[in-house]
Amino acid sequence: MSSPASRDSVSIGLIQMTCGPDPAENLARALARIDEAARAGARIVCLPELFRSRYFCQTEDNERFALAEPIPGPTTEALARVAAEREIVIVASLFERRAAGLYHNTAVTLDADGRVAGLYRKMHIPDDPLYYEKFYFTPGDLGFAAVPSRFATVGTCVCWDQWFPEAARLTALAGAQILFYPTAIGWQFDVGADMDAAQHEAWETAQRAHAIANGVFVAAVNRVGAEDGIRFWGQSFVADPFGRVLVRGKPDVEEVLVVACDLGEIERVRQNWPFLRDRRIDAYGEITKRWRG
Repeated sequence: MSSPASRDSVSIGLIQMTCGPDPAENLARALARIDEAARAGARIVCLPELFRSRYFCQTEDNERFALAEPIPGPTTEALARVAAEREIVIVASLFERRAAGLYHNTAVTLDADGRVAGLYRKMHIPDDPLYYEKFYFTPGDLGFAAVPSRFATVGTCVCWDQWFPEAARLTALAGAQILFYPTAIGWQFDVGADMDAAQHEAWETAQRAHAIANGVFVAAVNRVGAEDGIRFWGQSFVADPFGRVLVRGKPDVEEVLVVACDLGEIERVRQNWPFLRDRRIDAYGEITKRWRG
């Protein structure tokens, strides 16, 4: 059985890719990029949110449910073969068909022997212009968890989850050393360059804050390119436990980003910023209420 590695450093790979209308082509492109990341030394590789298709939640269309598949299923089987052959861990976001009429936005973690090590079902489901996810996805029921793998203990949340500090905190408290966010986010309205920049900066800043507040590595993996009404802004990145960006992708091109993460940094940062020590867990009961006013 796999277990977290004892060594302090692990290289992670982020697959920033475009997604076309053909799921088979998207899977083939993803597999090629995963292989490229592995050859560059990545031991844990993450794909963007719902990488097997174009971002279909821009409209409410019952025909789009045909894109869903079971887990395990064809995509996890294909990814598992690469994970085992390359001896790498893969994090992949899929449109899961759990049962007739029951669908989730699900991230699966495949360990370096190809087995399914863990599932995470997206907990926060948006319903915004061009992001009509409540039509398609049932909120997750597996909670926030950390998955021991051969190279590190990983936690996964998905896209809209990335704005919620509670999700990051609970995943970190479960033992995650690296928090992955498979993502599909971009600009959907022509509001000008200043607002575009502000939106992107807010997105990155929120996640860098999760890294700092929890003393973990954070990796956000976005798609890139224009799809119908959304211009996906790419700029996938990894932040260390101090919030420093170790690598950042470009806004408009496909890239395979590989960066080494010194897991020993988690202990060092937490010793100097002991947020976990100083948490007033006796005073947080009100957090479970919708509003205190």
